[in-house]
Amino acid sequence: MASTALVFSFLLKCVFVAAQLSSSSLESHPDVLDLGFSFDPVKPAYWTNLPHHRRTPFSVSPDGKSAYLAYLDSSDTNVHVAQVDPTTFAAVGTPVTVKDGKEAGGLVAQNDGFALLTNVAVTGTDAPPSNTPVPVIVRYQNGQETWRTFVAGPGVHADFGLAMAPDMNGDLVYSESAKLYGAYFVVTDYTGNAKGHFGDSIEYVDDTGSNQTITGATSAWGCSHNTGIAFEAADEPPFASVCAEDHGSIWLNTKTQGMSGQKIAGENTTNGASGEPMGGMSGSYSALANFPGTTQYIFAWATRGCVNLTPDSWMGNGFTQCSPRTMNHNVAISLMSDKQTMTGAQAISTVGAPSGDDQLNLVTTGTIDRSNVHVATFDSSTALVTWEEIASPSCTDVAMGCSGTFTGAYYQAVDSSGKTLGDPISSNDVYVSGDIVNIGDKLCWPYVNTAWDLSKPSGYGSQGTTTTKMSFACIPNGGAGSGSASNSSSNATASAPATSAAATSAAATSAVASPSIIATDSVSTGAAVQVPSPTPISSDAAPSSTAAAVSEAVPTPEPSSSDVASAPESSSSITTPTTNESAPVPTPTPADPAPEPEPSTPTDPTPSSSSTPTETPITTITTPPVSPSASPSSGSGSGSGSDPAPPSPTQQQQAFQQILKLLEQLLALFKSSNSNGEGAEAASKVKARRHARDVGV
Repeated sequence: MASTALVFSFLLKCVFVAAQLSSSSLESHPDVLDLGFSFDPVKPAYWTNLPHHRRTPFSVSPDGKSAYLAYLDSSDTNVHVAQVDPTTFAAVGTPVTVKDGKEAGGLVAQNDGFALLTNVAVTGTDAPPSNTPVPVIVRYQNGQETWRTFVAGPGVHADFGLAMAPDMNGDLVYSESAKLYGAYFVVTDYTGNAKGHFGDSIEYVDDTGSNQTITGATSAWGCSHNTGIAFEAADEPPFASVCAEDHGSIWLNTKTQGMSGQKIAGENTTNGASGEPMGGMSGSYSALANFPGTTQYIFAWATRGCVNLTPDSWMGNGFTQCSPRTMNHNVAISLMSDKQTMTGAQAISTVGAPSGDDQLNLVTTGTIDRSNVHVATFDSSTALVTWEEIASPSCTDVAMGCSGTFTGAYYQAVDSSGKTLGDPISSNDVYVSGDIVNIGDKLCWPYVNTAWDLSKPSGYGSQGTTTTKMSFACIPNGGAGSGSASNSSSNATASAPATSAAATSAAATSAVASPSIIATDSVSTGAAVQVPSPTPISSDAAPSSTAAAVSEAVPTPEPSSSDVASAPESSSSITTPTTNESAPVPTPTPADPAPEPEPSTPTDPTPSSSSTPTETPITTITTPPVSPSASPSSGSGSGSGSDPAPPSPTQQQQAFQQILKLLEQLLALFKSSNSNGEGAEAASKVKARRHARDVGV
């Protein structure tokens, strides 16, 4: 029976090796797509002007025969949609131009064309002031526009207040089962009780272009200052949704569409800024993904942790705010058993608790800053998490991003239980700047082939870095790339050990692959970041609600409908945006809010306002919080060294070929054992060995 257990152990290692990423996993196709028009790849971040990748929405048709890429013209007017060959990534025909579009906010490819979420200026009765654009879904079929449906602006939710979208921050998805497009996007109202406030809206449109008001799914107003949106289709509405608001929480708000539901995390925020957990400006894509063929979802974001919980006096009982554990960001993931239910513990809202992030499943730890976090799924059991790093960051702005020398983009495989599979691989010149989509047995995404600089603010308008080319990168399921490039990706010294794996399909190879990869170290040995404790500052009153808020059973009490909120600004030595904005609680009929102007565009990239902390700064810890309910493998740390080094692609393919034969042999051995009465004992020993491996014994 010892031989049976050894065979089984060997099989597990083969499956593990097949699922993790290796040196040849990352395939790059630089400058392969001729855009036809000029594109500026840099989007300045809100307030800090630090550079973000300007999103290029990317989508593949259900039949897999065509793909589309959307991008904003470098003139900042007109959105172009290019058809792309999903095999070679070359252009097919000439791009379609959606005139007067101000940003590409989401894209859904169909077998006969595409649907685009953008924002355009409108005129006439009830139009927004100053030609501020309004979000719209535009449908093209067989090269012709067949309908366009405004999902805010004149005539949309007029009883609540008309909304506009100065910045197109959001996403568009489609459910084949429900025959519905779903759009989730940031808005600011220009009429009604919420005039001058920023929130978000969820809208549904059917295949004919008709707006659908769906009770329990459509939302005119949701999360305050939601600059972090995660949205994914479901078989029926409401679609899966996550919001990051400026009161201090990240919510799985599928059921509520507002600032309630299931609390994924507490985050340090400030009035008007939610901390950029899902990318901030030009983010809000590929942050929430469904494991195909299941009801499960995975969500990924950039977190600074949450310590020293204080009451959110504006929101009332059951709501808290917190200080950041570190000023730099790390990568966290959360799993859902279905579109509205987390599989793990929710974040606590206990006033006075010294730690509010013990539930986090951290993919990284340390003082390196991680940003531009995304996730996509290969199949029903495996996902890819990506991020970018700054090894020695300067994090001087509360609830904003960090600056410093870019030290690489990272790619980490994880399984459907949230465990990392092997070490991440890294690249200094291949990163994510558009939607990660599944093409056959690969995950692929667009990026611009340029040196990426995170060291200083980018300012406004064109940065002189326009391009007429787009590049693409892919990682095959199973991690085995073509390996034909002279400079291949390398495994980084990672801080997230792998302890188990799920079997994945055999990897495919690509005929075109020329990755240019440099490995970097993702383990930080630097000193812990000093974090000032915030002191609440009063702000303008937010509107009160006269309607009952949607609530559901959670570990901590939900607020009553009369409790409304305005997230206090942090008082510290780090710079803070000086806005008096405070958004209304997401309920249908708010009372009149205090008038609120839009935040003015700062003339200097560095805000001048600052204040002195009134409390002693906290010395942060560099070790991850441990959740009592979390698996011992969750989070990060050095590898155990017990797993074999990643093999070559040829060895992986051979391992796959051997697995079926070995499984057959294993089955035969078990049958033989059962026939002589030893089967139960053998199964017990195998189970014990698996348990010992999982808990690290």
